Amino acid sequence: MPWLLRHRNQHLVELMDDPDCDPVFLQNTYRYFTDINRKLSGWQMLFDQYIAPLCTEPDHTYTLLDIGFGGGDIPLLLHQVASRHNIRMAIKAIDPDPRASEYIVQLKHVSDDIQFEAVSHTALLERQERFDFVVSNHVLHHLSSPAIQQLCRDAEQLARKRVVFSDLRRSDWAWLFFAVGTLGRFRDSFIREDGLRSIRRSCTAHELRELLPRSWQVEHYFPFRLLVRSS
Repeated sequence: MPWLLRHRNQHLVELMDDPDCDPVFLQNTYRYFTDINRKLSGWQMLFDQYIAPLCTEPDHTYTLLDIGFGGGDIPLLLHQVASRHNIRMAIKAIDPDPRASEYIVQLKHVSDDIQFEAVSHTALLERQERFDFVVSNHVLHHLSSPAIQQLCRDAEQLARKRVVFSDLRRSDWAWLFFAVGTLGRFRDSFIREDGLRSIRRSCTAHELRELLPRSWQVEHYFPFRLLVRSS
């Protein structure tokens, strides 16, 4: 349990969430996400452990929904990992922020198996779309406690097989290491300030377990991350 950050601060707003934020800083933030997430997010491990074992039909095309794609790096990474497993994967990545879609247009070498759409997950529910897997990276800490519960309920309806969410874990050490590790870096972006705010907004494992049904699993994984998944 954190000591200095013992309470979650849900009232902090990340700079990049301001619709009037500096567009150049926002673009740079999206760009930095690719390198940071490849090194620290652990999605290759999560795919290997929690998605690949459920893909048992060799000629089947599995479907995956990424909620809140941001800079688009996670769906690109997951498609690459699936290909290394010889798993056919059609990915839909959604983000209601139109600025994220504007950034995605600039990306090169995007597979035809990945579709980006500026839409909310509730719209997909209304369209009765379903996917084998539903994932998200660093979305939960943006939400209030009731909104986290609602997203998890909705994700269960959208997923045929499994929901896998990854988020930050609030920790004094996480805040300190990030503060020191980013000192003097990423000055042309929102990475440092928003990262520190994100840690303060994020939950502990105990807090998420209290929010979610017992059938859901909430686990620590390194570094300072929480794995949240349906059974």
